[in-house]
Parts: sequence; C-alpha cells; structure tokens
Amino acid sequence: MDEIGDAMSGQTLSEKIFSRATKKDVHAGEFVMAGIDCAMIHDITGPLAVKGFYEIAGRDARVWDPSKIVMLFDHQVPADSIKAAENHIFLRSFAKEQGILNYDIFSGVCHQVMPEKGHVLPGALVVGTDSHTCTYGALGAFATGIGSTDMSSVFATGNLWFMVPKTVQLMIEGRLMKHVTSKDVVLRIIGDIGADGANYMACEFRGDAAARMSVPERMTVSNMAIEMGAKAGIFEPDETTIKYLQSRVKDKAAIEAGIVLGDDDAQFSQKHWNVSDLEPQVAMPHNVDNVLPISEVPKTRIDQVFLGSCTNGRFEDLKLASDLMKGEPVAKGVRMIVVPASREEYMKALRAGLVERFMEAGAMVESACCGPCMGGSFGLLGPGERCLSTSNRNFVGRQGSPKAFVYLASPATAGASAITGYITDPREL
Repeated sequence: MDEIGDAMSGQTLSEKIFSRATKKDVHAGEFVMAGIDCAMIHDITGPLAVKGFYEIAGRDARVWDPSKIVMLFDHQVPADSIKAAENHIFLRSFAKEQGILNYDIFSGVCHQVMPEKGHVLPGALVVGTDSHTCTYGALGAFATGIGSTDMSSVFATGNLWFMVPKTVQLMIEGRLMKHVTSKDVVLRIIGDIGADGANYMACEFRGDAAARMSVPERMTVSNMAIEMGAKAGIFEPDETTIKYLQSRVKDKAAIEAGIVLGDDDAQFSQKHWNVSDLEPQVAMPHNVDNVLPISEVPKTRIDQVFLGSCTNGRFEDLKLASDLMKGEPVAKGVRMIVVPASREEYMKALRAGLVERFMEAGAMVESACCGPCMGGSFGLLGPGERCLSTSNRNFVGRQGSPKAFVYLASPATAGASAITGYITDPREL
C-alpha cells in the first residue's frame, strides 16, 4: 500500500454529484444544501423519522415528494415482538397516508432491494436511515446513511446539509486467485486503513481488479466503506453498471443521463493494493479492522456459520459457498444459517437447486431479512460461542451474547468452514 497526493483544478466523481444536487460547482470542504434524489427508511429507524417529520411539519403535512421515498421492513421480519408489530402498523399507516411505496416484509434487505428494484441511478444522491446505505455506490451513486431526525428534515423539504467530502481513490490492481473474493479485498483494505482511516471521505474504488468486479462484488465492497469511517464508497459507472440497470430501470434514458465521471486533474489522494497474491482474509473479534490473512488465523472451532446479509447474501455468494461444500454435510455441532438478501435472490437460489442442497447438507434456509447480522429474531449466539459470518460487523454483542465471538469472512471461507467445523482456507478444498 502506498499513498500519493494531488492538488489540481478538476472535480472528483463525488464533487460532480454534489454539484448536480446543488445546481452549482462545489468542491471538497464546502458546506452545501443538496437536493435528495431518493430516500429510504426501514422498520427499525423509520418510526423515529416519521415522528420527527410530524413534529417538524405538522400532523397533516405531506412529504416533499412521495415518489422519491421508499419504505421496507427487513430488520425484524416477520415481527418478532409486539413492539415490532406496532412499528410495522405505524409505518404502514404512514405509507398509505402519504402515498409512499412500501415493500413491507415481502422483498428483503433494503440494501439489496433498492438497487435491484431500480431505485438507484448513477449520479444520484441517495440517503437512507441505515449506515450501510453506502452499498448503492456500487452503481455510481453517492449514497450515504443518515440519522432518523435528518430523514425527518428530508421528508419535509427534500434537502439536506452536507459537507462535500474529500476523495481517496483506492486503487485495486492485479487479478484475484481462485476462491479469493471481493470480500477479502475490502477486509484487507479496512485492515490496512483502520476503522477511522477514511473518516468522512468518499472512497472511490478503482483499478483493473475493481473494474473486473461484477455489480454484486462491487456492492460487497461499497457496503463496507462505512467500516473504515467513509461517508460513501463509490465505483465509477461503466458498461457493467449499465448492463445491470437496463433490465431494472423503466426510464432507460435516465441511466445514461445520470452517468458522471471524475476528472483526472481533480484533487484527491490515492492508496494502492495489488491483490494478485492476496489470500482469504478474516476479521477477528471484536473489530472489523482486526484483519488477518487466513494463514495466520489459529485453528478455530466454530459453532455457527451465517451466510447472508446485505454484504454477502446474493445468489453469487450462495452459489460460491455451496460449490465449496461440494454436497458434504455441515459439520457435527455446527449450525449453518443461510439467509438470501432478497426475495429475488432467494428465488434464483431456489430455481438453481441451492436451497435444496443447503437443506440436504443440514443448513437452515430462512426468508430474506437481516436476521443474525444484527442480532435479530433468530440465530443469536450464546456465551462463548463462535460464529463465522459473511456479514459486515463483528462488534461485541452484535450477534447475541457480549461473550460470543464473531469472525467475518467471505462466502467461500464460510462454505469451507461449514463442512470442516473450524475456520478453513477455501483453497485447501
């Protein structure tokens, strides 16, 4: 990894997106009031945003533009408590009252549903009341998480204050070895940069290895930009982006119209990685930046494998893990929980026979939701238990007991570990 600085006159990708959103040329460090293209809330953070909107605008007020707001339930679905059920009822009523699109409990995790349903376009400024909203940067949008009270203001006005972030270009060069994935890449980057090494920065993922990544692989990388403190994690839109969106966006012209590219003479910093020799990576408890190459991880028995989440719950992830398992049963004493990221991804897995293969191996396949990722309605860990997870956070108590241990890794590592019963290098299989 190395670093260089540059100070010229052009605009970065993020600066151009903010310039479009503010209708004037802006640069990093400026405070701006920007127009929001799309806003998302879910069942955990949504109720506070709605209550705040009523306090700001009045009980009979209307949101600024119902066509630009998307609601869905994914954290506590189906409702796992009376309070959760009450929140769902409250949000359903608000969506009906305001004419807002509500996917309810039926579509899956917000960060998968938003891109796959065509709510994210290149060049857009997207906010969501969830820190991993940065996932949508995989499509060339500036997407970031905001607080519920900030969302109240967005609902009322359609605008929000920002400081335009500085940009760091994370250059990912080389070619990944077999069974080494984009999850391993982003874990290595976070391990090198640190949990606060990119605070309030726009992380642009570039380089030949980044350009070869599919949209699902890019979503994994952008999803975890927040784990190094970034405001956004973004890929420049290209033919891969356009191809993904063409079957998902009704207004085809809007795809091309939204494409924004950064200038070569813009002001940014760079960090470089060559991933040709990268091995699978594991984030050790209890911090995402506590990353080790798998060859340095001690032989560690596991009690649970969680394959899913907005980070690695897509069809490609499920297939990779299943292929690594090769029809072998889940190891004795290990619970494997598989949660596709959305209904669409679940149906892909179902039609491809993956659900049957996981079930026959002894895994449990659940409906699309956040589930164990955030210690939800199932899959909680008990004291002393260890989980190998494809999700994005391994903080103390994140998936259950504060005395449990969560290790983050790729779907390939998850599949290999599920059948051996300990953290296993997928290349060994």
